[in-house]
Amino acid sequence: MADGNGASRREVIQLAAAGGGLVLGFSLAGKGEAAPAGPSRLNTYVTVRPDGWVEVVSKNPEVGQGVKTSMPMMIAEELDADWAKVRTVQADSDPALYGRQFAGGSMSTPLHWDELRRVGATARALLVAAAAKSWGVDPATCTTEPGRVVHAASGRSADYGALAAQASTLPAPDPRGLKLKDPKAYRIIGRPMAQVDTPAIVTGKPLFGIDVVLPGMLFATFEKAPVFGAEVESADLEAALAVKGVRRAFRVAGAGAPDALSPGVAVVADSWWRARKGREKLNIRWKAPATPGLSSADLEARMEGTARWSVDRIERHDGDVDAALKGAARRIEATYHYPYLAHAPLEPQNCTAHFRDGRMEIWAPTQNPESGRQLVAKTLGLKPEDITIHIVRSGGGFGRRLSNDYMVEAAWIAREAGAPVKLLWTREDDMRHDFYRPAGWHKFEGGLDASGRIIAWHDHFLTPGQGVQPARSAGMAATEFPARFVPNFRYGLSILPSPAPTGPLRAPGSNGISFAVQGFIDELAHAAGADPLAFRLQLLGDAGLVGTPGRDGYDAGRMRAVLKKVAEVSGWGRTKMAPRQGQGVAFHFSHLGYFAEVVQVRVAGDGQVKVEKVWVAGDVGRQIVNPSGAINQVQGSVLDGLSEALTQAITLDGGAVVQGNFDGYRLMRMPEAPPVEVHFVLSDNPPTGLGEPALPPAPPALCNAIFAATGKRVRRLPVDPSLLAAG
Repeated sequence: MADGNGASRREVIQLAAAGGGLVLGFSLAGKGEAAPAGPSRLNTYVTVRPDGWVEVVSKNPEVGQGVKTSMPMMIAEELDADWAKVRTVQADSDPALYGRQFAGGSMSTPLHWDELRRVGATARALLVAAAAKSWGVDPATCTTEPGRVVHAASGRSADYGALAAQASTLPAPDPRGLKLKDPKAYRIIGRPMAQVDTPAIVTGKPLFGIDVVLPGMLFATFEKAPVFGAEVESADLEAALAVKGVRRAFRVAGAGAPDALSPGVAVVADSWWRARKGREKLNIRWKAPATPGLSSADLEARMEGTARWSVDRIERHDGDVDAALKGAARRIEATYHYPYLAHAPLEPQNCTAHFRDGRMEIWAPTQNPESGRQLVAKTLGLKPEDITIHIVRSGGGFGRRLSNDYMVEAAWIAREAGAPVKLLWTREDDMRHDFYRPAGWHKFEGGLDASGRIIAWHDHFLTPGQGVQPARSAGMAATEFPARFVPNFRYGLSILPSPAPTGPLRAPGSNGISFAVQGFIDELAHAAGADPLAFRLQLLGDAGLVGTPGRDGYDAGRMRAVLKKVAEVSGWGRTKMAPRQGQGVAFHFSHLGYFAEVVQVRVAGDGQVKVEKVWVAGDVGRQIVNPSGAINQVQGSVLDGLSEALTQAITLDGGAVVQGNFDGYRLMRMPEAPPVEVHFVLSDNPPTGLGEPALPPAPPALCNAIFAATGKRVRRLPVDPSLLAAG
């Protein structure tokens, strides 16, 4: 079978062996020999074709974070490939070959930085060994140039394609013993590279899950109860079946929690539009859940009714907070609130599935394919090994696609339909059946001494959950800043009933906590009569690493460095502001990244906020793999955070989500997006991910800038312009 370049599969030599496995569990050259050629072995990362083209496998899902470019860059760098002749191939889900394949936690770079470079180095060593053997020279006397092995002493060189066949017969070296490149010699890593999928995206070529088409494919919709936990009482299936093109309509009883298979009614048709028209005829009546659904007003009332010190438990208590507050020169109190948020990816949830001969084949834009495989296997009673999952590019994830409810729905419907089926949610489905960023309340009290230093901090954190446990992604660590930086520190936790399913949203936890914590720090700074940025530097002190590296470690030195950098590039304290114009600053550590940001705003007389510019300084280690992608990630994170703070909230009425589309859940429009200037502060630390840590400082920096411009403190999100109006 020939590919587009005319090379048959038998001519393709695959390098980078199977077996072994390092700490992360994915396969490297660990068994002493290269993977044999041939189409039956697909357990490799690198494929070298006779014409010199190199295919590099990207194992993790691509959801817009750029790993389909950056992870192959790591391999290609140590392979010393010619990037202009590298193709990136998306791997299917195969934990036996690749270990855990997921997109979440900004972990792709930190987990794979060393191992993927060794994959490339192993392939390069085989090619060098093949050339040296052919020339009868010592491999140590050979070097490489992009796509070629060179023996300078004899003036000989050979293209990788010419060496691949011989290289595949040689024993592979132990990747742990290979010397990796000095970063000064990098030709690919550290260079701005366009995302490999950009040409397909801008020309509208099929790429995303929503684009999948199979022969004989049908289309499905699936209606679930508007109130969480409700079940189907009745549905007019005959009316749906009467719609032209509708093939099947049936009830689904549901199985398990909301992130599994929910009760509902499926409609299958020969086009999605006809499936939707059939759905509109169902006239479903829903059984009320056993527990009445809560409204946002109910939750707010319960929060207000929680006694000031009536905490479920104390998570941390250093020093004597009560005594320090009593003796403080100034005491400040404030309550901060952030709402539930939806992920709202532009591509709604979808999945294509085909069940035949006892096996399930799935095409899914998922962030966590193996979790989906196990969920489908458990729900449908299949063996995991009988489920094939093709990882399809996602049109945004932000944590939503770590859950695979849409995958199990598609698999169930496909089995019932007896044909390949594409399930596509409506926008309203997507927004009303999410796993929401949890709401939260922080009731703060802080004390300053006569010199303006923080000597006492109390945070009563109220968060959704069940019993005594926070809901998913609703907790806060006992080491959250400023823990360990204030001598008398107390953090108490109370659990409020959770009316909606929750889950991770970009920078889970941190995206709300930072708004509250950095906002209150700003209040304390102004109460102390101090410059907000200088006050933060004073709070960080002269400490270095606090805590245990890799666990609860917090490097105050790295945070000071990014604060100083953002002060420098933003002109902090040196820029004259016009009336109702101001700058605000905030910083946050999450997902191994240290970020500080300055936001400049102008607030109109009617309270409308115009973000004029944002400056960002971040420390994610000693190496930026793809500067172009890194800047894009930071800019996207900041705009995401600003959009959340300015306009977004999910509210509930009787257990049902009110918002259903972008008219009620507004995303930032392009004309509203400010320029975001990004600076990286390199430090001697392993490189880390960038998908999330730049978001948390944006909302508090925005709100602190609003205070600087108007003198009015924003303690509730989203920002309410009516409270900022002049006069």
